[in-house]
Amino acid sequence: MKIGKVPENVLKRSVLRQIQTKRDEIVSGAGIGEDCAIFSFDGADMMTCVQTAAVRAAPTDSENVMGRLIGRCANNLAAAGAETVGVAIALTLPEETEEPELKTLMAAAEAKCKELRIQIAGGQTWVSRAVRQPVAAVTGYGRPFAPGTGQSGKKAVCAGQDIVVSKWIGLEGTAILAWRHREKLLQRYPAYFVEEAAGFDRFLSVIPEAATAVKSGVCMMHDASEGGIFGALWELAERAGVGLTIDLKKLPLRQETVEVCECCNINPYELLSGGALVMVTGDGAGLAAALEAEKIPAAVVGRTTDSNDRIILNGEESRFLDRPRGDEIYRQ
Repeated sequence: MKIGKVPENVLKRSVLRQIQTKRDEIVSGAGIGEDCAIFSFDGADMMTCVQTAAVRAAPTDSENVMGRLIGRCANNLAAAGAETVGVAIALTLPEETEEPELKTLMAAAEAKCKELRIQIAGGQTWVSRAVRQPVAAVTGYGRPFAPGTGQSGKKAVCAGQDIVVSKWIGLEGTAILAWRHREKLLQRYPAYFVEEAAGFDRFLSVIPEAATAVKSGVCMMHDASEGGIFGALWELAERAGVGLTIDLKKLPLRQETVEVCECCNINPYELLSGGALVMVTGDGAGLAAALEAEKIPAAVVGRTTDSNDRIILNGEESRFLDRPRGDEIYRQ
């Protein structure tokens, strides 16, 4: 199989269909577009999320993977209406790993947790011949931003609702590409432009907009990450059981992303888009205004429909949204 997420048809056939055992305490579990599991104990919700990746102790291109994993967990939980309070970290290390490398990995994890006010609650660290570089699995644990605001208590998504996207798409992928291809980009663009693109990491948290959206009565949220905005929109439609119509020209895109993607021959709409939160609401203009009041850019980009069609409009042209493919970042 190709690097990245397992294809949707494989996921349905070989993973989801194998899950048969059910418990009443699990309100929401494994499924397409379901990034978190939601547990309910005597009416109190608890959410969990898992992220995993190979990591390096001393990245040369500023890819702090430990920080990214923790940040993605926090974003997934925020999209479920939850504040992340703790994480458990499992590290599998190759035999040749030295202790300073382990210490560096944990220092990077703690730095991100301190930034987001999250406690490292536990985990496991072990050495195995089966891995060639460290592999980390981060499990995040969260609670609703406010009582009764967890995703299990959300209003149903239906046709005719607005779809709102926060900040800009492609932020995470742009930052990674700008670091990986810094010298190539500097041959075409001024240094300040490349540095700005590489600094898009500062926009990756969606916790502030998720908290504002919850207060504004949002129906559903989904953070755009692997597969880009197109992947996020597909997963949201699958999860909600609705169609959608999206205006391509309204999808918010920074000029730095446009230029970096052009230079690297990358499709920005299928590029890692951590930092953008997709929200469904009955009042898109009101939600966008509430986010703007918190200095969070937001745009109404389309609406849900009562069909199964997922349509992208581009001026006079229209086409169907494709099933998500591998993220563009893996082409680099």
